[in-house]
Amino acid sequence: MMDQKHLSGRAWAELLLLGVIWGASFVSIRIALDTVPVMTSVLHRVFWAMLALWLVVWIKGSKIPTDRRVWGAFLVMGLLNNAIPFSLMAWAQLHIETGLTSILNAATAIFGVLVAAVFFRDERLTLTRAVGVGLGFTGVTIAIGWQNFITFDLRNLAQLAIVAGTLSYALAGAWARATLADLSPIVAAAGMLTGSTMMILPLSLMTDGMPSFALPAETWLAIAYYALIATAGAYLLYYRVLAMAGAGNLMLVTLVIPPVAILLGSLLRDEALPPQAYLGFAVLAAGLLTLNRSARRD
Repeated sequence: MMDQKHLSGRAWAELLLLGVIWGASFVSIRIALDTVPVMTSVLHRVFWAMLALWLVVWIKGSKIPTDRRVWGAFLVMGLLNNAIPFSLMAWAQLHIETGLTSILNAATAIFGVLVAAVFFRDERLTLTRAVGVGLGFTGVTIAIGWQNFITFDLRNLAQLAIVAGTLSYALAGAWARATLADLSPIVAAAGMLTGSTMMILPLSLMTDGMPSFALPAETWLAIAYYALIATAGAYLLYYRVLAMAGAGNLMLVTLVIPPVAILLGSLLRDEALPPQAYLGFAVLAAGLLTLNRSARRD
């Protein structure tokens, strides 16, 4: 079951910092997409983050696994946690606002509860959790708009692509628990990014051609941010917060991300969201808080 711990001041501070880092990642990805094709932008994200984490593994002197089954698990993890969601969400950001992307991304926590209930006996779907999940999906539906589920223009497909990406994240969480729980988190993250780089590289070359390094400084700053800080650095911070706060409390980071992304999208991209997006986030937030309360009781 999700463990729940009392949050110290330091845990709160690092949880909020993680939310700010991930919230800012959405606008940095959108800035890079102005000059970099979708698959190349994803390649930059996983490749540079992979190098950064293997450097940390080397500095720490952690043991690198040699078992083929472990590396097979890394490939599946890289597909579910990086290749699929990163690609879907990067493409989607070409067609919808940064803030809306971050709101729909919050469905990851909702799908996570459902996937865990399906695959793990100790993660039963209690009444409180069911209410939280129901509120969460209602919020996502409101944010997208009821009518948009029966019309399929690019904007609506982009929103559905993000929801599909959040399901992939949730499946990745279950896969990690089932296959990588005994590994050092940093080694697991580095191995996962290696797997995703191996998959994204040929796809990027086929769809976009050789990556250009003659990019504007603004683009390189955006890539450096979302690859080194919001991916590699955020993984390191994520595991610190997980150890201090527990999985249940860590869910609260999802409430921090959208306000940061919405604010930066407004300031840097002059974006404005429809009123239904804010209402949807409010209902989704109520679902997340309900799930957090459930974790406290379990």
